[in-house]
Amino acid sequence: MVSSLFIRWATLLQQQTERPAYLRIADFIAEGITTGELPSRYRLPPLRDLAETLSLNYTTVTRGYAEARRRGLIDSRPGLGSFIRTKASSASVTPMSNYEMTMNAPVEPAGSVIEEALRIGALNLFSNTDIQGLLRYQDFGGSADDKAAAMLWMNKKLTLTDESEVLVCAGIHNALVGIMTLLKRKKGAVCVSNLIYPGMKAIASHLEIKLKAVLCDEYGPDPAAFEALCRAGEISTLYINPTLHNPTTLTIPAFRRRELAEVCSRYNISIIEDDAYAALTEDKIPAFAELVPSLTWYITGMSKCFGPGLRIAFLKGPDKQAIARLSGVLRALTIMSSPLTNALARQWINDGTADRMLNEIKSEAKIRQKLASIYLSGYEYQADSNGYHIWLLLPKMINSNSSDVAAKLREKGISAVSGIAFCTDNKPVEALRLCLGGSQTRQQCEDRLKILSEMLADPIFFSSMAI
Repeated sequence: MVSSLFIRWATLLQQQTERPAYLRIADFIAEGITTGELPSRYRLPPLRDLAETLSLNYTTVTRGYAEARRRGLIDSRPGLGSFIRTKASSASVTPMSNYEMTMNAPVEPAGSVIEEALRIGALNLFSNTDIQGLLRYQDFGGSADDKAAAMLWMNKKLTLTDESEVLVCAGIHNALVGIMTLLKRKKGAVCVSNLIYPGMKAIASHLEIKLKAVLCDEYGPDPAAFEALCRAGEISTLYINPTLHNPTTLTIPAFRRRELAEVCSRYNISIIEDDAYAALTEDKIPAFAELVPSLTWYITGMSKCFGPGLRIAFLKGPDKQAIARLSGVLRALTIMSSPLTNALARQWINDGTADRMLNEIKSEAKIRQKLASIYLSGYEYQADSNGYHIWLLLPKMINSNSSDVAAKLREKGISAVSGIAFCTDNKPVEALRLCLGGSQTRQQCEDRLKILSEMLADPIFFSSMAI
């Protein structure tokens, strides 16, 4: 996996860009940390080895590592090499954020009512359930009761009647790994937007699956550009995050979904519909799974609309045969999803606690989006009142890039994700994704938004950066 990562860096460096190679090396390291391809304490290649792999001179790679150290990404020790920093080691030099805005976690509703409902639901479950039974091996994909609860949750967006086409999985990321592993057998790349969920980039890199970026406009992937790729035989699959897109917050309108679905139907292109944020919206826009059900893998779950610790995903496949094939892949990867987690999710869905939690999250998200609109009113950004992340475009007069800005913000206690972490076409957007959720209070969120606004308005903040 790692060797293929550095080979990919070499390929990207060969493409034309105005950005100096040493800065791009630091960008690649930052991206690798975000996607998980470069874990804490990972030892980077020696300078000369990386220079040879990237076809660069020794001095350029040295400058790249120096830039990564300046951003607080790596540590270098004479005789030992350069290592990805742990959070603890980073904290010793660069203060870590006490308001984490990098992970796109939902807001946690305050108050005792929801907390008590969660506790009562869990107590009821364990008081009336065969606990020993939950500790045994289960049939893969969830029990009949698990699937019934999954269908109840998925029916917020789809109309499902056949549980044999549904699987309960150990989280959306787990489901994506399984689907990508299965579809790897098909010839051709996976078509993606120019900006996508970093975890998907990490999965593709790990499985050595090529991602092919398609031209996008304000409504999502351009149908004509997408059809040109299909006609050329370059792709086999379309990966789409149609609702509250991560990172841009776009929800693809119905007309564009129909256009893309028609192209997929004409060229027999499989669709991976990652609808992680679907439950947050009230939109009645048809899902790809409704437009072209025979080609679509539809995935949703509860981590983005309940809590990330509830690692559970609900998946509908194109047909029973496809589900059976995926079951084999996922069984090899994870044996089964946790029966305890499945049971908790089932309990909270059936007793109404999940809906109550969802409504509280949506209500709080709207308040925090309103706060963001006040403090960031002078800046260009994209947001949706139903979501809890924003896509902040850096002012064009700022002579710096998003990686530098993110690094500088970390020094001031504010975390953000640079646009390069989401980029798939080697044309990074100078923007930051910020999450307004997490476990912090509304007041903490407002305090950090105020600091962010003041820093962005301060010319000294940007003039102090190394360009």
